Amino acid sequence: MRIRLLLASVLVLVVAATSCSNQPAPPKPGTAAFYWSAARTTYHSGDFVKASENLVQLITTENEFTGRARPWGLVVSAGLARGYSDLADIYDAGAKANRQNPTPFFKEASALRSAASAAALEFTEGAHQFLGKNKDPNVTLAFEFPTGSAAEPPALKRISGGILIQDSERDLLLKAMLQRGVVLSACEALGSADDTAQALEKLKTGEAQMPRNVFLVALAKTLQAQSELYGPKKLDKPDRAQTLLQVAQESLKEVPETKQSKELNGKVMAALKKIKKG
Repeated sequence: MRIRLLLASVLVLVVAATSCSNQPAPPKPGTAAFYWSAARTTYHSGDFVKASENLVQLITTENEFTGRARPWGLVVSAGLARGYSDLADIYDAGAKANRQNPTPFFKEASALRSAASAAALEFTEGAHQFLGKNKDPNVTLAFEFPTGSAAEPPALKRISGGILIQDSERDLLLKAMLQRGVVLSACEALGSADDTAQALEKLKTGEAQMPRNVFLVALAKTLQAQSELYGPKKLDKPDRAQTLLQVAQESLKEVPETKQSKELNGKVMAALKKIKKG
């Protein structure tokens, strides 16, 4: 009886070992497959800062994932820039509301704008690469609808009213704002800027196909909006604003003229003229 039990136990171990050996090995750290897997994991968890870092690793080299990683990275970096920048504006409003102690608000706004600038420059470089290398008539958006909400977090009202919040709440607010930024960025890229439900439906398969022209207009619109981060009342770096606006112009040159693209190009040209006069 004992011999039978021992043989049965050995058989179970052999079967388990065989099934485990049939499992595909996880991607090796440092490989393109590893970064792609890490990007998907961090993106699904709502950690878009980490997701962006992983996507950058894929975009800086040519590999089997680069073509799909580049549009995805653009959406994420644009969303991060928007999240940081929007929250900085709220802290600016808080500084004006709290005249007795505006310094903490100004410090927070300054730090957030530095982070927004880093994301905006990453986005601009990615957009420039996309224009040169992604020439297919359709763009594959190889990701699902991002975690987060397009609604403004309730804590924003307190900050804009001049009330500082606890550090723990501040960290949660920042995460919510970054998620909101990526949600809005994804909607913009899909041509559904005012319709999150429509964007959610388009991204249901995780392999949405968008006309390149629509995607380029979204890039140009985002670049024009982000160029305002470098205006005189914010970071005051006209050379960087000019760079973003020039890439926006490059994007618009590659699309057929429509009412929307014509109006957007007018805004870009007006902003460039203003910088040259300054």
